Amino acid sequence: MSDKKKFYITTPIYYPSDNFHIGHCYTTIIADAIARYKRLEGYDTFFLTGTDEHGQKIQKKAEDKGISPKEYVDVIVENAKDLWKSLGISYDKFIRTTDNEHVLAVQKIFKKLYDQGDIYKGEYKGLYCTPCESFWTESQLDENGNCPDCHREVHEVSEEAYFFKLSKYQKRLEEFLESNPDFIQPISRKNEMLNNFIKPGLEDLCVSRTSFDWGIPVTFDDKHVVYVWIDALSNYISALGYLSEDESLFKKYWPADLHIVGKEIVRFHTIIWPIMLMALDLPLPKQVFGHGWLIINGGKISKSLGNYKDPREYISLYGVDAVRYFVLREVPFGNDGNFSEEALINRTNADLANVLGNLVNRTIGMINKYFDGIVIDKKINEDIDTELINFVLSLKDKIEDNMNNLEISVALDSIFEVYRRCNKYIDETMPWILAKDESKKDRLATVLYNLIESIRIATVYLQAFLPDTAKKIFTQINTDKIDYDSASTFGLYSGGTKVNTPEVLFKRIEKE
Repeated sequence: MSDKKKFYITTPIYYPSDNFHIGHCYTTIIADAIARYKRLEGYDTFFLTGTDEHGQKIQKKAEDKGISPKEYVDVIVENAKDLWKSLGISYDKFIRTTDNEHVLAVQKIFKKLYDQGDIYKGEYKGLYCTPCESFWTESQLDENGNCPDCHREVHEVSEEAYFFKLSKYQKRLEEFLESNPDFIQPISRKNEMLNNFIKPGLEDLCVSRTSFDWGIPVTFDDKHVVYVWIDALSNYISALGYLSEDESLFKKYWPADLHIVGKEIVRFHTIIWPIMLMALDLPLPKQVFGHGWLIINGGKISKSLGNYKDPREYISLYGVDAVRYFVLREVPFGNDGNFSEEALINRTNADLANVLGNLVNRTIGMINKYFDGIVIDKKINEDIDTELINFVLSLKDKIEDNMNNLEISVALDSIFEVYRRCNKYIDETMPWILAKDESKKDRLATVLYNLIESIRIATVYLQAFLPDTAKKIFTQINTDKIDYDSASTFGLYSGGTKVNTPEVLFKRIEKE
């Protein structure tokens, strides 16, 4: 079907100087939930993630270990792919900036910009932070004269370099941002970019280096390697085959619908990247969303501080969907949020074990106990049923609104609102009392049918967030009515179906 609506979503490409932490997982799980939701809705979705592998920091780390930079990153990339697999990340492509197709695309982009006069040769003098791979002006340094991002010392560098004319496109970028108010989200980040970075005047950007060689060589000047941003940002189009022999994916999916990035790189994605695309005469992405940081016990999770566990430890202790649920539910997307094991345990117990696990278990248990596992809709409805049904059917619009506004946490909570409402419905209808009266048997059958059908509908949407759990629930209630459209109609669960044995979805975690 070529007329399907398209959706192209990306994570940032992560820097593999060390193994990934829960902060990398946070961004990627959120992108995964959005991609899965879009597929569920029927979009032809392309989900890209990957690694940004060049630069002085990695060259130095590899030298310290006595291996080549490529050998150094290969190990970390394999580890990252394994981590994404264990988290159920459904990416369509994993790009590495060492991939041949990327290297060739970047070289062509650099040459094109040079040929048209947007890149020129000059000399760079600047204060450089090696760990962050960033240049800073005096005024940008912190109060101790250190890097404003990582607070370590900077040193002065002077070398021949190529520059990209950001200044040439400043006016055009300002006009674009003013006329596309939704391009940068959340809105607070847009004001910050305009007022702090763009309006004071854009300086031309250093885009090549000669002081190290772990990078993509500049084809027409082999002393130089392409420096960070022209290399890294191009991944979003090189991954689709831009400037290659086969541009079909590029023609199909570009412009991107959504770039998800951490707030510390919003500046590069909303200033340098749009200007690169303007210079290449390409359409701009529809939206860049800069999310907050996951904080561990009050401090930023940091590879250089090493203040975190391997995320697989959390997965093996609590289960993949407990980790996914916590990440998606705990933090309003856009804000900073705290990650702690205690909070993860509390969420798992309160929402996953008590609300969801308990509901599915009780419902199937009662169907097995009172009707030998057979679900029958006798349609002996009362007002309370109509109220439940309307509440369940209102879920579709809520989720669509929440997901379109990237309120992922709210969307997930609205699914759990349905599960909570079902638990309340059990308390209100008291099936165990109905079961004692033979004349109420049809009413009891109706109540249990309504519960199973409400669980089915809510779980259709849950597939985007907790895919493994959703699969288990569908198996237990024994239904194949799991596609997006089936959640718009109440009553599609087939009467006469026999449910399967209930299994515990989430065990309560006892705190030590």
